[in-house]
Amino acid sequence: MLLVIGFGVLMFFFSRIRRCPSNKVLVIYGKTGSGAARCVHGGMAFVWPLIQAYDYLDLEPFVVPIDLTNALSQENIRVSVPTTVTAAISNQPGVMENAAIRLLGLTRGQIQAQAQDIILGQMRAVIATMKIEDINRDRQAFMSAVNEAVTFELEKIGLGVINVNIRDIEDESGYIKALGRKAAAEAINQANIDVAEQEKLGQTGVAVRQRG
Repeated sequence: MLLVIGFGVLMFFFSRIRRCPSNKVLVIYGKTGSGAARCVHGGMAFVWPLIQAYDYLDLEPFVVPIDLTNALSQENIRVSVPTTVTAAISNQPGVMENAAIRLLGLTRGQIQAQAQDIILGQMRAVIATMKIEDINRDRQAFMSAVNEAVTFELEKIGLGVINVNIRDIEDESGYIKALGRKAAAEAINQANIDVAEQEKLGQTGVAVRQRG
């Protein structure tokens, strides 16, 4: 009899163990002792019946297209910056708990919509602090500033940034194109000056040899 009871208890115990695949986060909620949801990534956990329930968060990356238009630079020049951001629910301690609170039960589309709103807002904020010439001249610094701002805000809802790809930077006034034409003209002018100086040096050398 005791053997049967022991076997039943053992079977019950194993039936309540939930495994977590590497591409998911196991979220146990209800009475967890800490007052908040418990998150497990990679491994397994025991889920008590009646007082606890569980669900999973998917860690698969997703793409957030950002069609940012008419963002104002520091000089109030309107800039369009089409961008693609790849993000995913984070498995980092402290951040995945935010995802359990903010994102559990939402569809992929709803999560993307939240991320899109945050990214748009942060990109506008970064652009507002920079001059358009600086944005265009040092795109890597601009991308780093965007990445830092977006990462900080997305972590508040449990997301991590995998990649930020700024596809283009344009302005409706044509200022960036004008900067490009100016740089090209200056390069051509400098090249002409260099050629003239070399020709002058060559002529001087010929004259010296002839006098010798």
